[in-house]
Amino acid sequence: MTPPTTTIAPRDLLDSMRGLYGEVVRDGQTIYARWTDHITRRAMCLGAINLANYLALRAHDLRALQPGLSHYGMSSLGRAEGRVLPNLEAVIAALEAITDVPAPERTPFPNTKRASRGARLLRANTDQVFGATPAYRTVRIMVTYPSEAASDYDFVRDLVARGMNVARINCAHDSAADWEAMIAFTQRAARETGHAVRIHMDLGGPKVRTADLLLDDKRAYVGDTLLLTRAVPRQRQDYPKQIRCTLPAVLDQVAVGEAVWIDDGLIGTVIVGMHADGAVLRVTHAEDEGVRLKEEKGLNFPDTDLHLSPLTDDDLSALDFIADHADSIGYSFVQDTADIDLLQGELAKRRDDWRRIALIAKIETRRAVRNLPDLIVRAGGVQPFGVMIARGDLAVEVGYLRMAEIQEEILWLCEAAHIPVIWATQVLESFVKRGTPSRGEMTDAAMGARAECVMLNKGPHVGEAVTILGDLLTRMQQHQVKKTPQLRALKQWQDVMGD
Repeated sequence: MTPPTTTIAPRDLLDSMRGLYGEVVRDGQTIYARWTDHITRRAMCLGAINLANYLALRAHDLRALQPGLSHYGMSSLGRAEGRVLPNLEAVIAALEAITDVPAPERTPFPNTKRASRGARLLRANTDQVFGATPAYRTVRIMVTYPSEAASDYDFVRDLVARGMNVARINCAHDSAADWEAMIAFTQRAARETGHAVRIHMDLGGPKVRTADLLLDDKRAYVGDTLLLTRAVPRQRQDYPKQIRCTLPAVLDQVAVGEAVWIDDGLIGTVIVGMHADGAVLRVTHAEDEGVRLKEEKGLNFPDTDLHLSPLTDDDLSALDFIADHADSIGYSFVQDTADIDLLQGELAKRRDDWRRIALIAKIETRRAVRNLPDLIVRAGGVQPFGVMIARGDLAVEVGYLRMAEIQEEILWLCEAAHIPVIWATQVLESFVKRGTPSRGEMTDAAMGARAECVMLNKGPHVGEAVTILGDLLTRMQQHQVKKTPQLRALKQWQDVMGD
């Protein structure tokens, strides 16, 4: 749809805005009514109402209104996420003034308290999940601990001193004794430095990976045939390249024509046949020189609506420890509200005050994206809640061409619900691993300033990366908060070394 090039008359704009407002209120109430039985927290009640109104608003194509509103210097509705109805009312009130609607008949402008409520609720919810806002920076930094964090106190203390706000412990690795040591070091470092640090523990979830490779050639090329097996491969002439799938139940849910991606999307394949031993794959995407096949690499099935329990036996065992030690829980492979109910039920078995623990849903599948509003309300309705944009798996699931717009939409939906977001996966990856950042990843890290937390993965230079990221986020918050430019006086173009 091409925006109109002619100016829309103020009276026509007013009529359109009034009609839009009525539809948003009506449809928003319908959406919210589906959620009310699952909300006990007042903060989520307000967030859910605004989210319902936002979904109702964004069901409309607003591009025809944008130029007309901008022509008269009014809001273009482009920053309405956190305060949908007050934003619409302010626009309507301004249009009524322009069109000389009699004062007694005009829509009142929303007062400051009501207009700023969304931002206040987002800050409050963020503080509940990540702890009190630091004095030096509003966006938090989360760091994934390597195994050495259980034995090297100086390593942990350095991260805390540099500005790490959340310590992430991946429960797919190490042991309960290691986790306990990591937490003890973190708490000691927090006391010594005066920097508060939250403990985030991440459940591994059902990891579908490659194993037991049997190959005539260690590299995969476009046109190759692979057999993805249920059991350990056996030598056979018809399929010289075989890979075992660590979760064979997946192979009972796939179908011919569906895509399978290997190793974070480095190898793309399509299922061309089903075999008694598994699925026959044809390689459709790979580098010209081929891609080396390896064990323990992820398998993604973006075309398949997988039905797997997000809690494995290992996760249930880890929950015994997590329930007593974590400030927040990372929930992998969560896809629908039944998954939220499952984890909350397991938490309730382990402690009476489980609602105090924050739950962070990792959004990494198409189904999770589709169900995001319901996930937000079901989880956030009873406990502090946040969302992690798990951009590695999600990019493979939705496709790299769509990843940019999907991560934007997740940010918008969460802001509408006043829910904090973690910007995750490969942030400053080159710097963390090799000590030198790329231009692209610095820009990506700067984009992360629109979230409430940015996550760094482990690597030999992660300490320096915390410092670099902290400086970058501090600078960016002076220029932009969420989608709103702050319009600080420009001076960097005059002096690139200026403050």
